[in-house]
Amino acid sequence: MAKEAKTAAEIKHIADEENVRFLRLMFTDIMGTIKNVEVPVSQLDKVLDNKMMFDGSSIEGFVRIEESDMYLYPDLSTWMIFPWESDHGKVARLICDIYNPDGTPFAGDPRGNLKRALKDMKELGFSQFNLGPEPEFFLFKLDENGEITLDLNDRGGYFDFAPTDLGETCRRDIVLELESLGFEVEASHHEVAPGQHEIDFKYADVIDACDNIQTFKLVVKTIARKHGLHATFMPKPLFGINGSGMHCNMSLFTEEGNAFYDADGEMGLSKTAYHFLAGLLEHARSYTAVCNPTVNSYKRLVPGYEAPVYVAWSGHNRSPLVRVPESRGLSTRLELRSVDPSANPYLTMAVLLQAGLDGIRNELTPPPAVDRNIYVMNEEEREAAQIKDLPSTIHNAIKELRKDPVMIDALGQHIYSNFVEAKRMEWAAFRQTVSEWEREQYLELY
Repeated sequence: MAKEAKTAAEIKHIADEENVRFLRLMFTDIMGTIKNVEVPVSQLDKVLDNKMMFDGSSIEGFVRIEESDMYLYPDLSTWMIFPWESDHGKVARLICDIYNPDGTPFAGDPRGNLKRALKDMKELGFSQFNLGPEPEFFLFKLDENGEITLDLNDRGGYFDFAPTDLGETCRRDIVLELESLGFEVEASHHEVAPGQHEIDFKYADVIDACDNIQTFKLVVKTIARKHGLHATFMPKPLFGINGSGMHCNMSLFTEEGNAFYDADGEMGLSKTAYHFLAGLLEHARSYTAVCNPTVNSYKRLVPGYEAPVYVAWSGHNRSPLVRVPESRGLSTRLELRSVDPSANPYLTMAVLLQAGLDGIRNELTPPPAVDRNIYVMNEEEREAAQIKDLPSTIHNAIKELRKDPVMIDALGQHIYSNFVEAKRMEWAAFRQTVSEWEREQYLELY
């Protein structure tokens, strides 16, 4: 989705021409939740002058109440008019960075934190970090009161089409809506599980791509509701079927082109690509907490449902954590398959970029590729092939994160400490909850 940089004067003109009545100033909190401050268009000058304030203490993980004043600095290239809210005039949005009252970037802003990682990248001589995401989601029916049910909207399977795939109309409307907003949708299809869908859009510079993911989630949920459906990006909403992932296709560029490509290199990959890959593998157990940030995430990361469970890479099979897709030249990329769509995209890409850059700085070498199905290997075979397991719970993943100074630095102390505390509380609440499974297993037996 190519972004056109607009001037403040152009935005004012468009707002007037298009009868924009409200502005949504959007940002993302540490947990990955989209937040917005909505103001009437009469405040547009104030917004464009970076003078719009909000109470940061009301946002989880931002600031304490005694230091609550924060400023919203809009990124003018993210100006977009939503097509579906026109009863009282149109609604436009601007994605914002968060700043302190003294004009410095706020350390707890995930988008600003990713920009910090990009500065480190540029110091190493790279010009761009590209991301092509593949987010999956489920569609559940709403009941007559608009409440979410666990009834799936179809019984379709991978690449099925109507009449089996009853979500096709909804998915088509989502694609049309995305295209009207400037997205370049590359693929849209039914996924493996009933009720599960995937829409892939063209890779972009990482900040743009993360903005696109957040916009995508908003569009998917909005259009689904118009069809009497609820779209969820929960990683594993149902037992016994595949969960939802968000594979991340990554590539580094220099002014000369794709830094991962070397026509003379093994598999057509450059030394830079192998170092970056080695960094991804080296830090995998600790960045999992960020890429798979919920208790539920680890119900997806189990053998038998296509999600990766082991730290390994391959150019051919799909069971390892990192895959090297066939394309070369400008399309040379590394695909990380563990990420799920509950992840905060800005934090996810900051830790993945810093993991890869650490591999480049230290010229790390990846272990040999694993070109057989890891799921059928026994523990001794995996150990011999230097294959480690991913953490099995968010509790274990946080323990790994705490031991990795590179990943802690990638988040920054403010985000790291608030993220870990929120996850500690989430795990404690989960541990104290008695599930239906436990009652079924133990209530009569004991």
